[in-house]
Formats: sequence, structure tokens, C-alpha cells
Amino acid sequence: MAPRSDSQNLATGSGVSDGSDQSSIDPIFHLLRILPFSFLRPPRLRLKIPSFTLPSPMTVYALILLTYFLVVAGFVYDVIVEPPGIGSTQDPVTGTIRPVVFMSGRVNGQYIIEGLSSGFMFVLGGIGIVMLDLALDKNKAKSVKASYAVAGVSSVVIAYVMSMLFIRIKIPGYLH
Repeated sequence: MAPRSDSQNLATGSGVSDGSDQSSIDPIFHLLRILPFSFLRPPRLRLKIPSFTLPSPMTVYALILLTYFLVVAGFVYDVIVEPPGIGSTQDPVTGTIRPVVFMSGRVNGQYIIEGLSSGFMFVLGGIGIVMLDLALDKNKAKSVKASYAVAGVSSVVIAYVMSMLFIRIKIPGYLH
């Protein structure tokens, strides 16, 4: 059987239009499509596709660590509530005003310095765990591995002790 021509397809209604048809019912559309390009030529552009390089693993780690610090330190809370940077209390005996860093007795409130210091302690503990992991690398010298191990253990211990101290200041009578 011979293939049908386009006029037969249009007559029977079985022709499928793919959008590349040059004919249009609107003559103004036809003029706007043809007329400017009859005397204008588009410029020859030599555009290069931009190449993106991935950031180094240390850059990604630093960004994640910074984000973790901001989340743990309560940065969003500080922006929304706008607490004071540091508090003050009056000494009942002498009457002098002393600075107070921790909002004692209020678990759901904090001063800005309190959030930053507790966030730093959590980050210090996380860095200590990373150092302990680096101490297990078989390709490093024993002295470097020992240095990583000592720094990691001391960072984790300092972070734990300080965090427990912060909790005892924040919640008086905790674990008694």
C-alpha cells in the first residue's frame, strides 16, 4: 500500500501536528516572525558553558560544623526572641550589680553568651571525636597518632565536664 500524502491526512483528520508547522492563521504573527529577521542577523555568540568544581571535603566539613554550631547554640532562638547578651543580678549583701551568664532556673530561655558557650562545648566534643577517629589512621606516625588521641580525649572530657557544669547551673539541684 502506498503512503498517503499530507493532503489526505488533513482531509481525514488523522494527521498529527508536531508543532513545527510553519503555517499560521494569524498573518500578524507571521509578519512578526519573519520581518525582523529579514534584515537583522543574530550575533554569533561564543558562550562557554560554566564549569562548576566541587568544594573540597574540608570546606564542606567546615560549613557543616558551622551550621551545627549555629543550630546547637540557639541562633534561631536568639534572632527571634532577641534576648540580652548577658544578664545582671544585684548582690543582696553588698548591693553591687554582678554580671550573670546563665539564666538559672529557666530551661526554655537563654542569654546570647550562654547559647554560644554551650554550642562551643558541643562543637568541641564533636571535634574531639573526629580527632579520635584521626588517631586510628594507620598511615600516620605514632607521635602524630598519640597527639590526636590526647587532643581528642581531652576535648571530649572538657566538653563533657563543662556541659554537665552548664546543666547544673541551668537547673539547680540536677542529679541530687
